[in-house]
Amino acid sequence: MLNRRTCEKLMRDGVQIVDTETTWIADTVKIGMDTIILPGSVLLGNTVIGDECVIGENSRLENVTVGDGTVIDNSIASDCVVGKNCRIGPYSHLRPDTILKDNVTIGAYVEVKNATIGDYSRARHLTYVGDAKVGKNVNFGCGTVTCNYDGMDKTWCVIGDNVFIGGNSNLISPVTLEENSYIAAGSTITEDVPELGLAIARSQQVVKENWVAKKNRSRASTVIQPDKKRTSGM
Repeated sequence: MLNRRTCEKLMRDGVQIVDTETTWIADTVKIGMDTIILPGSVLLGNTVIGDECVIGENSRLENVTVGDGTVIDNSIASDCVVGKNCRIGPYSHLRPDTILKDNVTIGAYVEVKNATIGDYSRARHLTYVGDAKVGKNVNFGCGTVTCNYDGMDKTWCVIGDNVFIGGNSNLISPVTLEENSYIAAGSTITEDVPELGLAIARSQQVVKENWVAKKNRSRASTVIQPDKKRTSGM
């Protein structure tokens, strides 16, 4: 009954709730005008959502501040701040002490924890950003990981403005990537990268020609032939 009354009050104030039967909104939540809440969403605690946002489907927010015009699709967030005109999800996880500035993109299967990410930065898929300070207009390639835990201590990664990080890169904290630097795809970065520098940290490729053919011939020569004497009478 309380949930129904809360939803009805919000709708009178200009919030669009598509399905009140599948949406749970605590009476402590504040939502701005023309925001759309899609089915399956759960909004808890001291969550504050701005104007003209889209939340859901199936998103759960607890103690989250969301700026105007932000879209959160099928994601989980708690104890964090999301700026204006951000795009979150699907299947993103924003953990406590995350701060996203304006126009940030956090895409599919991206997790952010205890990190500040600057305006227009983007991690579109399959990335972990933890214990990090990230500048503006930073690109995280698919599969990038900030390796912030050595088994004993958590350490920080600092990434300057306009840094490009190629896919499948590991940033071994503590490490600093200065402004306008590039990280080549597939690199494991253990040292600071200077401004305008390109870091490449991967082993040299080795190609062994005809390796597969030789392997197949070796396998064929070791195949055990059936015992014809034993099987002929069966």
